[in-house]
Amino acid sequence: MPVDITWWGHATCTVEDSGVRVLTDPLFARRLAHLRRRRGVPPPAQATVADVALVSHLHADHLHVPSLARLAPGTRLLVPRGAPRQVPGLRRLTRLRLVEVAPGDEVQVGDLVVRAVPARHDGRRLPVGPHRSPALGYVIEGEARTYFAGDTGLFESMAEDVGRIDVALLPVGGWGPYLGEGHLDAGRAAQALALLAPRSAVPVHYGTYWPIGLDAVRPHEFHSPGEEFVRLAATHAPEVAVHRLGHGESVRPEVTR
Repeated sequence: MPVDITWWGHATCTVEDSGVRVLTDPLFARRLAHLRRRRGVPPPAQATVADVALVSHLHADHLHVPSLARLAPGTRLLVPRGAPRQVPGLRRLTRLRLVEVAPGDEVQVGDLVVRAVPARHDGRRLPVGPHRSPALGYVIEGEARTYFAGDTGLFESMAEDVGRIDVALLPVGGWGPYLGEGHLDAGRAAQALALLAPRSAVPVHYGTYWPIGLDAVRPHEFHSPGEEFVRLAATHAPEVAVHRLGHGESVRPEVTR
């Protein structure tokens, strides 16, 4: 059974592999604080259907409690270790099966194994206080090995920690005119692609949300990262097939058998 990838916008994707639906960083809102969805309608109801949802870190555009509340009762929810203590709203999601994980942990979901891997990113809920929950990526291992990077910068052990993969879902932008430390832009994502050497890649985390009132401030940072990643990936990792999806579009990438 092949793997199917659907990008709903920002870091939210559905990965269907081995009869299991995996949802990444669910965010279904039209507006989040100062951010407004500028491209793509909010995902349809079918996007909330999953066997397991993965949360990469505690920032509100990745751990969005109202979006998680829309998941069906019994859905398994993987979150960074310590997240319920940092985000009290998680403790109210009693209909979900909450599992706290840290790098190296593995969780069996049907015929899939989901493995948590490190990420280089600020894992705090707010930009103050101690670091008590790690930022994570995940490798989804079934018919394919699919790496969801969450939010991360480049780091020396990335390829070793992630291991051999078929598909990489890589962030290539953000939601503001400047990217801080611990992020991949299109250029750094292309470098990560060369390190990871998957068969296929899908750029995510760009071109969806943008701060209200900043339409005229460096608008290319909103519009261009996907195309720029495609261009740079062709130079840094020409053997990788890059699939730049529109919101709600799907791809069935080639995988190693």
